Amino acid sequence: MLRVAVLGAGRIGKIHAANVAGNPKAKLVTVADPFGTAAGNLADHLGCEASLDPIKAIERTDVDAVVVGTPTDTHVSLTLHAVKMGKAVLCEKPIDLDIAKVDAAVHEIERLNGRVMVAFNRRFDPSARQLRRSIDAGEIGDVRQVIITSRDPGMPPHEYVRHSGGIFRDMVIHDFDMARWLLGEEPIEVMATASRLVDSGLAELDDFDTVMVQMRTASGRQCHINCCREAVYGYDQRMEIFGSAGMLLNENLRATTVRRWSKTETEAREPLLNFFLERYADAYKAELDQFVGALESSSPMPTTPYDGRQALRLADCALESVLTGRAVKV
Repeated sequence: MLRVAVLGAGRIGKIHAANVAGNPKAKLVTVADPFGTAAGNLADHLGCEASLDPIKAIERTDVDAVVVGTPTDTHVSLTLHAVKMGKAVLCEKPIDLDIAKVDAAVHEIERLNGRVMVAFNRRFDPSARQLRRSIDAGEIGDVRQVIITSRDPGMPPHEYVRHSGGIFRDMVIHDFDMARWLLGEEPIEVMATASRLVDSGLAELDDFDTVMVQMRTASGRQCHINCCREAVYGYDQRMEIFGSAGMLLNENLRATTVRRWSKTETEAREPLLNFFLERYADAYKAELDQFVGALESSSPMPTTPYDGRQALRLADCALESVLTGRAVKV
């Protein structure tokens, strides 16, 4: 039984805490959050202890592993403290917004032989995993192009955007990770464009709401990513992988598969799932299962700090491309 402390009782922390509590191979020991009554309320709901001090939660002798779901600027310090205490870590993305800090953290984790997994939950989505299995089985031959569409249902508050690191590091970073995973090769060149088509006020925050990215690997494989902060029809998540022997397509999920025909509509369907909490609920559970399983079997972590580093590097290159108008070598 893996004894777990969840750090952070916000939106992400609640997801992880509930999944730990519901995992038959894990025990939720404590939830830690220094702000207000968040930890206490969540702990009461899930039947564990609460703490206002994440450091003390890490240092508990009855804790084997830590889930870091706190604000991004605390990820490195909390993760490294846990590693130094001999605890395994599941850390939310990104590790940090500064690539130099990430490189230093990755080096320190490797030096200490730390067991750290970075939480790129989309890799664990059942449909995405089937895409990867089909690629590995040779169903579409050699991968030639990956096309990723990722659109949120609406703009986040400006206060969130102010601390997010920008659309490339906050939103598109998931798609950069998926691109690396599905291409099977590292991108070596990034070209990006960005606009403010939803909220012109983002200019005050040096951010954008609508972006397109093109990437190329050393062998010539290509990836196109298009993202927007607002899609009036819902949370839009689609992927297409085109290869020498065929194509794979991963479409949106809906509450049901029912379609309706009437005098006023044809092939009417349920709306898209509302947002990432609903769309990737199964992915978050599977992610935790993989974390627990890797520790149980002493096998490699399925997503590593290096994966986090590479996705952040692609985000930085995309932003540089937008600002310079040039393709950027990775």
